Amino acid sequence: MTDDPNRCRWITLEQALAEFVYPPGRTQTQAHIRPLHWYVSCRLVLEGGFLPDEITPRPPFVVEGGRGAPSLVYRPEAGGGGERTVLGGLKTKEVDVTVVKPPIGPCLAVSVKGTLNAFRNLTNRMEEAVGDCTNLHLSYPNLVYGFRHLLRENREGPRRDAERRLLRAGPDGNLRSNDIAIRQDGAVVESIRRYHQVLLGLSGRRGLRNDLTRYESLAAALVRTEAPAIRTDWPGADSPLRFETFFDRLYREYDRRYVFAAPRLSATTGRVVWSADSPAFSEPMARDYTLRCDG
Repeated sequence: MTDDPNRCRWITLEQALAEFVYPPGRTQTQAHIRPLHWYVSCRLVLEGGFLPDEITPRPPFVVEGGRGAPSLVYRPEAGGGGERTVLGGLKTKEVDVTVVKPPIGPCLAVSVKGTLNAFRNLTNRMEEAVGDCTNLHLSYPNLVYGFRHLLRENREGPRRDAERRLLRAGPDGNLRSNDIAIRQDGAVVESIRRYHQVLLGLSGRRGLRNDLTRYESLAAALVRTEAPAIRTDWPGADSPLRFETFFDRLYREYDRRYVFAAPRLSATTGRVVWSADSPAFSEPMARDYTLRCDG
């Protein structure tokens, strides 16, 4: 059934962000973050050149052969849901998005976190992030692991009617200080700026002999609530946590470890270049993606 709410759908980043900042259901159900998992899965196929069958949750595409580059076809009913259980060095871990290359095993993984409020508690989540990264790298030192954290851009001032279900207000009707991400003067609050500094210490792992507690790619972003989009002026242009460079870092490290370092396995590990004539590329959603194709 294609109407399964847990089935991976092909959506744009704008659609995923809209469901994040204004969740369709209770946030405890993960309905606000699941569309971002789907976006990552689809992007790993369209832009990354990974096969749909290798990815969990499975993106709604099928691959058709023929002469030259393989062709990608959009099939909504082919999408799958759920998370893959990966055996870590300390315990099993349910990973948001995973690429598994048979018979090699998990090669690439992405964890996606979202915070809608209570920004003063951000640093408390770092123990979980460090633990997850270390746990998986203990079992799979070669794993290319990415971490993306999105923060809702709650602005200081009166709570809007559309936010009543998400945010609490004080007696004066204004947002509580703990839930504010942006001051009235446009400045990012200290707790978020401090969190960015903490994340810097967890980014940039290079090679399987490097620090197991670091991620290969890490990104933090503020999400605007009006016409939902990633805020482009934070973090700064020189930050290694910029949202738009997240996937490039993943692909670069994946190719270094699994393709260039092991050329005899490249038939298995190499990323696919799709035919420019793929039927999927004529779909309206394709315009939101950078396509990895031969044309």
